Amino acid sequence: MPETADARASALCPAIAPQLTATVGRAFLNVRDAAEYLGLSPHTLYVWRHRRQGPPSFRMGRRGRVMYRLEALDAWVREQEQADSRSNTTLSPLNAAPQARPDYETSA
Repeated sequence: MPETADARASALCPAIAPQLTATVGRAFLNVRDAAEYLGLSPHTLYVWRHRRQGPPSFRMGRRGRVMYRLEALDAWVREQEQADSRSNTTLSPLNAAPQARPDYETSA
């Protein structure tokens, strides 16, 4: 028997299960809901949007409400994980070979 979104959300974290199941059924989130989904403040999303940073957003409807696609938020989080050297070992400076400086002389 397939597991429902409610059951999966309750298993993950009972405290946020009602909020999570409400967002699972929606394809678009407003700024407040997107901020909650990402664990950020709405102000941070507004600042990032103004600076053209952060997850992609768009205006929807006559009133031009700022909206975020749930899929785009998930993709943006994956991009952030891959860009971080702690999550992506190929970017870690600890795994790189030491580089010699051509203009640096060692004293004996």
